[in-house]
Amino acid sequence: MQRTTLIKASLLSTCVLFSAATIADDEAGKKTYDDACKVCHEAGIAGSPKFGDAEAWAPRIATGLEALYTTSLNGKGAMPAKGGRADISDENVKAAVDYMVKNASPKL
Repeated sequence: MQRTTLIKASLLSTCVLFSAATIADDEAGKKTYDDACKVCHEAGIAGSPKFGDAEAWAPRIATGLEALYTTSLNGKGAMPAKGGRADISDENVKAAVDYMVKNASPKL
């Protein structure tokens, strides 16, 4: 009985920590999106997929997160590396990618 309680408590604390980390990542992603990505992705400038447009994002998401991270960090086509903001950390760029992908994924 004690072992089951310990396992449940451990799982609960892991879920709480994961949720807190996810919220922090979402906040960092949104902030980075607002600071560096929004200017193009909100309007679809230069062919960028619009924020929240699942259809436009689908083929990009299909390439995988690592490919999206690489493109965002290094630039591609009209998009400069890190959205033209060299001062933003790689982790925050990745958080912005995660934020955009999450908001472009079809809601089930």
